[in-house]
Amino acid sequence: MEKIGTFVFSDCALNQNPSAEELSEIAIASGKSFEQFIGKKPNIAMLSYSTYGSASSELVDKVKDATKLVKEKAPNLSVDGELQLDAAIIPEVAKSKAPGSNVAGKANTLIFPDLNTGNISYKLVQRLAKAEAYGPLCQGLAKPVNDLSRGCYASDIVGVIALTCVQAQ
Repeated sequence: MEKIGTFVFSDCALNQNPSAEELSEIAIASGKSFEQFIGKKPNIAMLSYSTYGSASSELVDKVKDATKLVKEKAPNLSVDGELQLDAAIIPEVAKSKAPGSNVAGKANTLIFPDLNTGNISYKLVQRLAKAEAYGPLCQGLAKPVNDLSRGCYASDIVGVIALTCVQAQ
């Protein structure tokens, strides 16, 4: 598989079932973290099992509402949703599922609708794709505080320490 980049996955560790308001704050903080760590502009995808109304439910509505809130609170951020993961990161899929999106196909900051999807997804990518995964990293606190999975590697510890130093600057 071709390497497609560096991503921030949120929230994978703390907020079990965030409200639309909380999800919008997670997205804004995650965009800031992506820019701080990577030095590039975030393209934030508000993830769902639906893209642009391909399904409807309270779960989809939460993501739509959160996306609207992010756009109101941080109009300079590049954000779109609701998007399925493939539409968010694969340009060919984005063309058919979300034509005209400024994020679809090039998302680098992935906002999961709840802890189940975020945690399962990051561990799946880490283990099956053999990707480097650092964190969970905590955001929105007065001072940097981060966590590690009990299944982490020694290199994960070094990576989280380095990222915590960046957060402290």
